[in-house]
Amino acid sequence: MTDQPSHLEKAIAEQLHSAHGLDLEAAARRAADMQHRLAPRFATWVRRELTILESRDRKRSRAQAPRPRAAAGGREFQRFSLNVRLQHAVMAVSVIFLILTGLPLKFSDLAISKGVINFFGGPDVSPIVHRVAASFLIFVGLWHLAYIALTREGRAHFMLLLPRPQDARDAWQQINYFLGRTDQRPRFDKFSYVEKFDYWAVYWGMVIMIGSGTVLWFTNQFLKVFPKWFTDIAKEAHSDEALLATLAIVIWHFYNVHFNPHKFPMNPTFITGRISEQEMIEEHPLEWERITSGAPLGPADSRPVEEKGGQR
Repeated sequence: MTDQPSHLEKAIAEQLHSAHGLDLEAAARRAADMQHRLAPRFATWVRRELTILESRDRKRSRAQAPRPRAAAGGREFQRFSLNVRLQHAVMAVSVIFLILTGLPLKFSDLAISKGVINFFGGPDVSPIVHRVAASFLIFVGLWHLAYIALTREGRAHFMLLLPRPQDARDAWQQINYFLGRTDQRPRFDKFSYVEKFDYWAVYWGMVIMIGSGTVLWFTNQFLKVFPKWFTDIAKEAHSDEALLATLAIVIWHFYNVHFNPHKFPMNPTFITGRISEQEMIEEHPLEWERITSGAPLGPADSRPVEEKGGQR
């Protein structure tokens, strides 16, 4: 008794006949020969497509599932105090002036560098502008250290910004979420691993820039004590760290804070210090749950402020 062709063999024969023009008899012979090689691949394709469909179904279910929402009108929370915002403003302005008056020296052969130097008064005045900006950077660095040491809010923020093993787990989960391997985003508290990276990058950058900049500012005094290679190292460290800091600010910080699609064209929190309840739910769910649970607020917690519409 002749074995009946399998469904796969029939499908292959039909494809060979309709798409490739083989007659029915030749298509059947080819299909019988091909099915044994194609069957394992076909099973792999089915598994792959099934995985894709299941992933789509999970994402669709997650999108349709009820999510915690802010009330109509929405509350706002005071995320950053005036003290923190003023520190950020002084640092931002000083860093911008340092970049504009410093990087043209690293790329002095470019026409735009000469134009920027001339805009700030030429080679005689632009170094003065650079040192004034550096003085403000030193000032805000000392201000921040005093803020940490002398205020409850500063100490609480500092403790929350310390790196922890959970940050590595959150980063790994975020990568898997972006790759579609999991449906669960990491749940952040007051500060995510991204914000901690920003914070400690500033610490590292200020130590390098202020330390090496001081050596370059008072080169003659340092040469009385240290060999010339010491100032040469300071010059290279200052130049390279300046470029690294500029790229980190423009590519990493500006994108995460202002240019990503959820915040574009600007996140006003650095001006107002406030964040909406919906943003709190989406970006800092652990902090939002703690605040709304009725537990006493700690010195680092965001504070509910007057609701839009004038009610509390």
